[in-house]
Amino acid sequence: MVTGDHPITARAIAANVGIISEGSETVEDIAQRKRIPVEQVNKRDARACVISGGQLKEMSSEELDDALRNHPEMVFARTSPQQKLIIVESCQRLGSIVAVTGDGVNDSPALKKADIGVAMGIAGSDAAKNAADMILLDDNFASIVTGVEQGRLIFDNLKKSIAYTLTKNIPELTPYLIYITVSVPLPLGCITILFIE
Repeated sequence: MVTGDHPITARAIAANVGIISEGSETVEDIAQRKRIPVEQVNKRDARACVISGGQLKEMSSEELDDALRNHPEMVFARTSPQQKLIIVESCQRLGSIVAVTGDGVNDSPALKKADIGVAMGIAGSDAAKNAADMILLDDNFASIVTGVEQGRLIFDNLKKSIAYTLTKNIPELTPYLIYITVSVPLPLGCITILFIE
């Protein structure tokens, strides 16, 4: 999750919606539980991680890649538009498929770079809508799931339709190919072809 909210707020929202699962601890949580300084905690022991924009600014791209690799539950808070783009690029470098939702002009670079950019239709700016691959007309995240399901259904139906069309053409084209190559009289007339279809 990438947001412009304060890290504490972002962590609470992520826990509430299930991005940070119940029982997952950040480095700070482990340090508090063990009553030791944060610096003494092995960062790989934490399943979740909350990184603020200030911390992200000081990280190299290798450190960011390492953090994304070692923490399956990530939250980025107080990020700038440029940092959002850096996060998207880092996730793509690691082979992830990235979806970005946004509504403002500042989200446009990340929306454009993501594998799928989703803009808000009601509250979204024109720049965000132009950069996005999909626009939510009702600004409801549940619509994304419905849209993906419908898209997959349409794609499957297109594959079936193309397969049917190609197999249907074989019995129609075979007599003509035999006629051209061997000069055998045409066994199919116009009426016969209409019956095949």
